[in-house]
Amino acid sequence: MHIEHYIDFVHRTEIDLAKAFELVANAHSDEVDVYQNCTLLSSWSAALAKGFEPIARRYANEHNKEPERISQSLLRETRKGGMALLRDLHDLYLIVTEVQVGCTILLQGATALRDNALVSMCEETQRQSKRQLSWLMTRMKAAAPQTLIVAP
Repeated sequence: MHIEHYIDFVHRTEIDLAKAFELVANAHSDEVDVYQNCTLLSSWSAALAKGFEPIARRYANEHNKEPERISQSLLRETRKGGMALLRDLHDLYLIVTEVQVGCTILLQGATALRDNALVSMCEETQRQSKRQLSWLMTRMKAAAPQTLIVAP
């Protein structure tokens, strides 16, 4: 079976996502809504990662290099300023999308295996990812006009 690779991928990417949301929260703490919401969204990802731990142990996964590849290319460090905030939110959006796509694929395998615990975790992860993506898109839309048009 190869399902353990996607379990590991989603689990470790959620861990990275929790760290990335915290990184953005702290880097843009002058934006109160960004700080508060990124802190909240980080806690959601941390809880999801914790929920995947017993499933990952049960499938005795072997570590996959994909999560490191993602975190190495996105949000290695945060930036300062309006354009920096927009880019950091964009990076977060891409990481959440990776989780969502990975979970969609994983859900198919979980359903085929009739693994109700894994199905449940995938469905919860998809619900939370959808909410994370919604806030990120809304915040990027709010930041984009002034960031892109107003001279620095």
